[in-house]
Amino acid sequence: MRKMLTIISNVLRGSASRNGAELVSEKCDLHKLEEGPPLQAVLTREEGLQYYRTMQTIRRMELKADQLYKQKIIRGFCHLYDGQEACAVGIETGINLSDHLITAYRAHGYTLTRGGTVREIMAELTGRRGGIAKGKGGSMHMYTKHFYGGNGIVGAQVPLGAGVALACKYLGNNEICVCLYGDGAANQGQIFETYNMASLWKLPCIFICENNKYGMGTSVERAAASTDYYKRGDFIPGLRLDGMDVLCVREATKFAAEHCRSGKGPILMELQTYRYHGHSMSDPGVSYRTREEIQEVRSKSDPISMLKDRMLSNNMASVEELKEIDVEVRKEIEDAAQFATTDPEPPLDDLCNHIFYNDPPMEVRGTNPWTKLKSVS
Repeated sequence: MRKMLTIISNVLRGSASRNGAELVSEKCDLHKLEEGPPLQAVLTREEGLQYYRTMQTIRRMELKADQLYKQKIIRGFCHLYDGQEACAVGIETGINLSDHLITAYRAHGYTLTRGGTVREIMAELTGRRGGIAKGKGGSMHMYTKHFYGGNGIVGAQVPLGAGVALACKYLGNNEICVCLYGDGAANQGQIFETYNMASLWKLPCIFICENNKYGMGTSVERAAASTDYYKRGDFIPGLRLDGMDVLCVREATKFAAEHCRSGKGPILMELQTYRYHGHSMSDPGVSYRTREEIQEVRSKSDPISMLKDRMLSNNMASVEELKEIDVEVRKEIEDAAQFATTDPEPPLDDLCNHIFYNDPPMEVRGTNPWTKLKSVS
């Protein structure tokens, strides 16, 4: 049986306390690495509560987005992240805010962990002026400082991420770039071209494949001759781990970040995870998998439940404390949804703004500062 990097609830010789616990882990699958992440991880009470709150916020935010989409308040493309929360939270806690991150179109969770607010994200989903991209980006195109989206073209963010890593190396600022893609994008030719350049130039880039088992409606077994995505870099070291365990992801990300910062070049991580919703809101998600399969993952591997059980069993938090967090999160989501449905839409005059970073030319795509736009719809 394949060993996974799964931090289990066994506590080392009475090391659990109200303030934290030292937890044991199994080894992860390695490729071209003599040793992997440490087999022990320390989780403090404050960290545990923060991870729980952030993952619950992502979960509730996505469920609210589902509701607003079905009410036709959110339109267009919308890819939800519920089920994969441990990936976003674990990665963010393993790097620095000054590091860089780029991902595909399932980006709401990363927008939050990179510094966006729930109000900004919800308002962007509804196309309102208070959105994080001023209502112009929508679900797939959200950005914050050191977060480059949210990219709608499958796999296209991978070479862009390598470019960010090249800038980090050129500037010598000891920063790295985390570049995420899904198992559906893993067969893209541009990804292998990027591996080659990143390895040749020893770029400080962590390539992360979020393997949620299905590329749109196609299972990984039907789409890939080899599903060992962590070995796909060939000459690039790789590791595969349990992407449903926030501590696993955190420790592996710390390990990978240190690998990059030490000048060893890129590294590849495969996070084995699962999405509860379909590929997007237009996909019911049950024509290519059973409801029983989804329910089994929810009952055995849910990232929020796993963290909650670990904290309770190690006496790091009480049921009442966690319920209080749940209530606060629900209120934050409801307030954000209220803002997202009442904030005004961007004015028509804003249509030609923000095309250039600064000093736009006098004429932009047939318009100038004095052009009066009007809607003909």
